[in-house]
Amino acid sequence: MKRLVMILMACVFALGAEAKVTPSRLFQDGMVLQRGRAIPVWGTADRGERFTVAFGGKSYAVEADGRGQWRVELPKMKAGGPYTMTIADRTINDVLVGDVWLCSGQSNMDVTIERVSPQYPELVKTYSNDRVRLLRVDQVARVGGPQSDFRTSGWKHLNPTDSWKFSAIGYFLGKRLQEETGVPQGIICNSWGGTPIEAWIPEDSLKRDFPQYLNRLALYTPEYVEAQTRANNEMNNRWQQVLNEADPGMKEGWTGLDYNDGAWKSYSQYARDWAQSDGRGVVGSVWMRQHVRIDAAHAGKPALLVLGTLYDADYTYVNGRQVGVTYYQYPPRRYEIPAGLLHEGDNVIAIRFVNKTGTPAFTKGKKYELQFAANDILPLSEQWLGHIGAEMPACPQQDVNVQYLPTVMHNSMTAPIVPYALAGVVWYQGESNTGKSEEYLPMLRKLKGSWRTLLGDAQLPVVVVQLANFMAPSAQPQESDWAALREAQRLSTVEDARSELAVAIDMGEANDIHPLRKKEVADRVALAMERLYYGRKVVLSPAPQRARVENNIVVVDFDQNLRAGEVFELELKGDDGHYHQVSATAKGRRVVIGMGQVAHPTMVRYAWKDNPDKANVYNLKGLPATPFQISIDQ
Repeated sequence: MKRLVMILMACVFALGAEAKVTPSRLFQDGMVLQRGRAIPVWGTADRGERFTVAFGGKSYAVEADGRGQWRVELPKMKAGGPYTMTIADRTINDVLVGDVWLCSGQSNMDVTIERVSPQYPELVKTYSNDRVRLLRVDQVARVGGPQSDFRTSGWKHLNPTDSWKFSAIGYFLGKRLQEETGVPQGIICNSWGGTPIEAWIPEDSLKRDFPQYLNRLALYTPEYVEAQTRANNEMNNRWQQVLNEADPGMKEGWTGLDYNDGAWKSYSQYARDWAQSDGRGVVGSVWMRQHVRIDAAHAGKPALLVLGTLYDADYTYVNGRQVGVTYYQYPPRRYEIPAGLLHEGDNVIAIRFVNKTGTPAFTKGKKYELQFAANDILPLSEQWLGHIGAEMPACPQQDVNVQYLPTVMHNSMTAPIVPYALAGVVWYQGESNTGKSEEYLPMLRKLKGSWRTLLGDAQLPVVVVQLANFMAPSAQPQESDWAALREAQRLSTVEDARSELAVAIDMGEANDIHPLRKKEVADRVALAMERLYYGRKVVLSPAPQRARVENNIVVVDFDQNLRAGEVFELELKGDDGHYHQVSATAKGRRVVIGMGQVAHPTMVRYAWKDNPDKANVYNLKGLPATPFQISIDQ
């Protein structure tokens, strides 16, 4: 009996010691592999472990090295599938071979299909395409060098359910390219809102020209980050607890219909006084209430409460029931009101603004309404009843947003997906670097170079999405950090034959840093990839070739024909060192600029503003010219 027990225990130990072959998390059911190139497959196992990888009717022997790392390159294949791949004892099903695109950047790449769905309601609710697959690299940031793997929920099919939280740019790019080519498309999204470009660049690429960034990184040890994050969480929780305890609205039922708000003062939602105390924005909570009359035809029906965007956090109630909460300023507020909550007669909407900095606010120019159906809308009044809840001291905390640190995004979210073979990269980022636009061009060079080096593809196509128009328009010439960064983006594609610019200067919104017309932007990205990757002769946005003085006028030559007529947002720099607005006309491939009172012009620039809302230089296909600044040949 004793001998039998020993034998059984030995078997158990042998099973426990059996090697576990683990491929990278990219290799999951539903994946898309890049056609026409060698296919790297890699992962971890016990040191020296031997096993096979089988794909496309062939098997390949693999052995893990002394560090437990393994990699095999499968021969290139044509587009097709679905196939099955076997890695040791693991079977991966529903594998397609097609074109794979990496979509990276900050929040405008992050913006989801859910967020833009009001722009394309029928499309996103009904469209499915089994030949487009989507993979989201989870947002995880770690200090301490390149990571070997990442977190993800795996490859999803493009359909109304699985696409809802995926990048809208990636979704529309995959949809268009698959429909045009018939080739399976794989979209990998690794992006994170607010991240600067230096966060996505490897350490060795920053070391020579931007050592100051690495000096900053050295302060953030894993131990410090863990301790400070824990302290911040404790402080935030305590701050919120004290606020809730001090806020009379939480005790006296300011959310409900039966609360008597007769003594509250009426305010326009766009005034500032309701959100201020002693001339400063209220840190703490401010309440706004609005009574809404519902007729018998709409009583009891479900509805959508649309509240534009609000600064900063809001807790929103209808007739005392919480219908929504958003913890920061940017997301659109679209809160579902369930059937039965609205009743005939008087109803009340209550918004509890919670701010740790700045002044609570409604965003002007957004929609504020109750939507019962597409054409059945009840606009809300701009008048609200307001009352300060509780004023608080600022919440003391040390910034440890690790994702903003140099190299961290590369290490945490790019390095782990290398060397997965790609067709190209889409880069949509820059908002967080507008204050240092002079650094952007050399950093973008380094970023592109790092992708091409790490992936072993010197010809890797890269499309840069240029920053959209944003903020208040200006009628006068304006020195603009946003314009300067757009110029850096433009120059990065002018100097790089394997890079193109997707111009979005007409896609922005003055009151929203996250414009919603992502399908149109993705269409322009797709056009650029059609030229770079598919080798098609396509027309992209007009670009300036040369500016010169000719018979007391300035002529700007473009690379293609333009819409004829008067054009705006052109400026000349004179010998006084200042830029001046001038009249201009487009005809053929030229923009002709009257010099007016500008003596000896030396530079011409176009759409050089945060929001050049009158910019109207377009080609014959309706694509906008890129903003630019170029010297004038004398």
